[in-house]
Amino acid sequence: MNHYPLIDSRYKPEAVILADGDYPTHPTPLDVLRRAHYLCCCDGAARQLAARGLQPDAIVGDGDSIGEELRQRFADRLHIVGEQQDNDLTKATRHCMAQGYRSMAYLGATGKREDHTLGNISLMARYASEMQLDVAMLTDHGYFVPIEGCALLETFCGQQVSIFNLSCTRIEAEGLKWDTYAYQQWWQGTLNEATGQSVMLRGDGNLMVFRTYNCK
Repeated sequence: MNHYPLIDSRYKPEAVILADGDYPTHPTPLDVLRRAHYLCCCDGAARQLAARGLQPDAIVGDGDSIGEELRQRFADRLHIVGEQQDNDLTKATRHCMAQGYRSMAYLGATGKREDHTLGNISLMARYASEMQLDVAMLTDHGYFVPIEGCALLETFCGQQVSIFNLSCTRIEAEGLKWDTYAYQQWWQGTLNEATGQSVMLRGDGNLMVFRTYNCK
């Protein structure tokens, strides 16, 4: 059974990947960003990072969004990947894997275009199942983690928990306010609520779970 702790300012993954969506404003993802052991930017995100006086350890992407000034400034850490089978988030993920990192947090991956947001969230399941990575996506409201099978989630009373069914035919839970089932529509598992310090989830497939930073 996998264990999923709460994510707060103490959370420290091996690598942080910053995408070119909405730049974080909540204290938790900002703390994770500032304390990153290894910070990798999708190429467009480098502009947002540089504007705030921060520097990445690597910039990865197809190079179409970075601009000539940043190309020159960060020439020693710019990695252009021209293939178009994967998006920049996956290219950055593969780069971090090549550096030996297996635990990754994704910031700035939501906001702006909604199709990019949905695509980026869905990629968490791919990274966990196909690449065997420990991943989480942090937003300004909470965090997504992909889950397979049985899992113990740390929670707090009143924390909102949304469960998105990807492939389960059975979903059982302990520690939630409302009963779970094998949701057929994504909205059906949203806005549940933890009743204590943990939630036990049992499924026979893949789920995406979102937990909020604060109480309802």
